[in-house]
Amino acid sequence: MAKQRVLITGAAGFLGSHLCDRFISEGFQVVGMDNLITGNLSNIEHLFGNEHFTFMNHDVSNFVHVSGSLDYILHFASPASPIDYLKIPIQTLKVGSLGTHNLLGLAKEKKARMLIASTSEVYGDPMVHPQHEDYWGNVNPIGPRGVYDEAKRFQEAMTMAYHRFHGVETRIVRIFNTYGPRMRLNDGRVLPAFIGQALRGEDLTVFGDGSQTRSFCYVDDLIEGIYRLLMSDHAYPVNIGNPDEITIGEFAEEIIKLTGTAQKVIYKDLPKDDPKKRRPDITKAKELLDWSPKVDRSEGLKRTYAYFQTLSDEQLNETAHYNFEKYIKR
Repeated sequence: MAKQRVLITGAAGFLGSHLCDRFISEGFQVVGMDNLITGNLSNIEHLFGNEHFTFMNHDVSNFVHVSGSLDYILHFASPASPIDYLKIPIQTLKVGSLGTHNLLGLAKEKKARMLIASTSEVYGDPMVHPQHEDYWGNVNPIGPRGVYDEAKRFQEAMTMAYHRFHGVETRIVRIFNTYGPRMRLNDGRVLPAFIGQALRGEDLTVFGDGSQTRSFCYVDDLIEGIYRLLMSDHAYPVNIGNPDEITIGEFAEEIIKLTGTAQKVIYKDLPKDDPKKRRPDITKAKELLDWSPKVDRSEGLKRTYAYFQTLSDEQLNETAHYNFEKYIKR
């Protein structure tokens, strides 16, 4: 019997590379696609030479052709960090709109099931806490973060349109803050930013007064949730994340304790539209997928820190001094 075949876009990124590993371990033939605008081949170089993996260097915002059959498509191509989508706003909008349209067309042609990577950012700066899938969100469409938030909201709408009108089998995962090996340091997300600063001996920068909250999910747990959702029969959005909530100020102190450094915490103005609260309601994931996170934050942080300690000085300092200030209070 022929192996099932899956296309994973954004394959050289943080989550995409872990998905490639998971599907190969499950016995799939994996086609990884990435234009490498934010992805890094080092994340998947261990797969080159594997007979079950093929790589295509392609931008999904352009027409997508994949020869042969496809059973599944996972669309993870998108800038996902503030630094990326503030630097390349047009590409961010295009991959969420044109890219999603192209891949849904491919799924229709191949009769493949397609899962899209949405995000907790569809909830914006939420007025409901914790955030559940029936909440429509509080998003500023013309603010600096709107290019990412609205790209993902449009992506969900397009996906549901193909599901309802064309009968395409679709799945939507709303991903909350995730961390683990292969994250890029200094990409604007709080966890790698803190660890990068600690490893470089810099003070830890907290935007705002530190009272805003986040909920961090270890990557292995997230990948398990995504896999279960793909194999389920549920077409509507499902939150996948860890509901263990912590303030950014408390989290900075955790990182200082973890790294054993003597840095202090410094405070700067909060970027425009930065969400004050983030905590997933995972009731649906528990009921529909029998899923909940297994790795607690202390263990996950140890694993992640051990990975970052293996990086070279050049990698530690890459984009370390990207200027966030131009986007604050604008």
